Amino acid sequence: MVITAGEPAGIGPDLVLMLAQQPRQHPWLVIVDPELLRQRAIQLHLPIEIVQWQAGDTVPQAAGVLGVIAEHLTSPCRTGELSTTNASYVLRTLERATQGCLQGCYSAMITAPVHKGVINDAGIAFSGHTEFLQELCKVPKVVMMLATQGLKVALATTHLPLRAVADAITAPLLEEVIGILDQDLRIWFGLASPRILVCGLNPHAGEGGHLGREEIDVIEPCLERLRQQGLQLIGPLPADTLFTDKHLQQADAVLAMYHDQGLPVLKYKGFGQAVNITLGLPIIRTSVDHGTALDLAGTGRADAGSLATALQYAAHMAAIKEHL
Repeated sequence: MVITAGEPAGIGPDLVLMLAQQPRQHPWLVIVDPELLRQRAIQLHLPIEIVQWQAGDTVPQAAGVLGVIAEHLTSPCRTGELSTTNASYVLRTLERATQGCLQGCYSAMITAPVHKGVINDAGIAFSGHTEFLQELCKVPKVVMMLATQGLKVALATTHLPLRAVADAITAPLLEEVIGILDQDLRIWFGLASPRILVCGLNPHAGEGGHLGREEIDVIEPCLERLRQQGLQLIGPLPADTLFTDKHLQQADAVLAMYHDQGLPVLKYKGFGQAVNITLGLPIIRTSVDHGTALDLAGTGRADAGSLATALQYAAHMAAIKEHL
C-alpha cells in the first residue's frame, strides 16, 4: 500500500513518522520529500531511518524504518506555514499514487490531509481528493463514504451549498449513487446483499408532503424502482430518528442526502477512529477524517489514530477484493 503525506506544512508528515515507529501489520510506503521527513523527525524528536524505495526492493517493515518514494518539494517548507508554491507538489504525490494503483504496483492508496484553500490560491481548481481522483481514474461518478466502528455513511451530494442541495437531489443522481454504494459494499466489504438505510431530505422526511415533496416526488419512487431490481433499501426515513440503534442494527450503511446531514453523526461517534473511503473508483482509496491541523504540525500533539484506521480499512478491503 502507499500513503501520500498530504500538505507538507500540516500534520501529514507527523502522522507518517508516528506510524513508522510501530512494526507494520501490512507493508506500506510513503510518497513524500525525504528531506521534509528528516526535518520534521528532528522537530518531533523521533528516530527514523529513511530508505528510498524503488520497484523491486523489499518494503521495510521494521519499527523506525520508513520506505519512501521520493517526490521533491517545489520550495522549502516551514512547518505550519502554507505556501502556494508547493500546491503542485501535493498534486504530484496524488498523481503518482493513483497511477501506481492503476498499474497494479500498490494494492491501495491512503491519503493524509491536504489544504484545499492553498491549492486553489495557487490557481489550481481543486474541490477535494474525491473529485481529483475521479478525474485521474476517468470514472463518471464517485461516492464519498465515511466509516467507523458500527457505522458507514455515504453521501448523495458532497460539497454543495445547502441552498443547492434540493435541486441536486434527482432520480438519476440517486440511482447512480445507490448503484455505486450497493456495488462497492459487495466488492470491497464482501456483503452479498447490502442493507441500506436512506435518509429523507426534509424534516420528518417531508411529513407526508407538508414539509416538502422531494420524498414523495423523487426519493421514494427511485427507491421503489431499485427495490424491484433486488436492492435492499429502507426509507426514506427522517434523519433525526434514522441514526438510532433501532434502525442502524438492521443496516450495513446509511445514505445521507447532504454532507452535514450524515457526517456530524459519524464524526461524533468515531472522530479520530474514522476513515473516508472513495467508492466508484477502480482502485482502493481511504483517507483520514480530519484536516491539516497546521497549529499541531511539528508539536508532537497530533493523533495518528485516523491514519492508522485508514490503513487498516485499506488492507481489509484489499484482502476481500483479492479473494473474490
